[in-house]
Amino acid sequence: MTFGFAPSATGSLASAADSANRLARVLAPAEWAAAGIPVPRDPREVVNGLHSRHGPEPGTAVVAVLDHEERLAASASFVPRAAAADGWEFRNALLARLRRIIPHDLRLRTPVRTAVLLYCRAGDERWTEEDGAWMWGLRDACTLHGLRCGAYITLTAGGWQVLGEGHGGRRPHAGSKPVDLAELVPGEGVPAPRTASGAAEPLRRTAAR
Repeated sequence: MTFGFAPSATGSLASAADSANRLARVLAPAEWAAAGIPVPRDPREVVNGLHSRHGPEPGTAVVAVLDHEERLAASASFVPRAAAADGWEFRNALLARLRRIIPHDLRLRTPVRTAVLLYCRAGDERWTEEDGAWMWGLRDACTLHGLRCGAYITLTAGGWQVLGEGHGGRRPHAGSKPVDLAELVPGEGVPAPRTASGAAEPLRRTAAR
């Protein structure tokens, strides 16, 4: 007689538990909207600026920090290593980048800087479970770094969209080539190049088109 556990049953239970944990770390669009996440005054400008700087391809995330005047303070791009959409993994990846590019604001009673996330991915503009995991990760990373949680923006073949809001546009899109900041025309919704002093770049506040 042989004693032991049935591997298939044990594996199924572990897999079910793992799936349940991942789902608990996903924010649905209704939850995101109910949280009152602030949207930049000119989201198109933010998207154009980040796209020009980082030229993200599908699978690339760009996290950026805006100061109280919505000037770009810091940004970083990376390709997540998580094989599955897991908010905990995404939170850790975002937090690691934030710690590298900007000091935390945990000593402040109220956050004055805002983190936004641009994620370039395949598919269309409709919400996915992966988007929900990024939303969860962004919100949690901001809390742990003393930042205000800002917009989550997707960049797909059809263009860009601020999820949970009505803001969006056809360009740039997932297949767009980044434009050199030095060649950008002033007033087109893209920040001017960083000054020699290294001061934060003002984001021009033009109406989104």
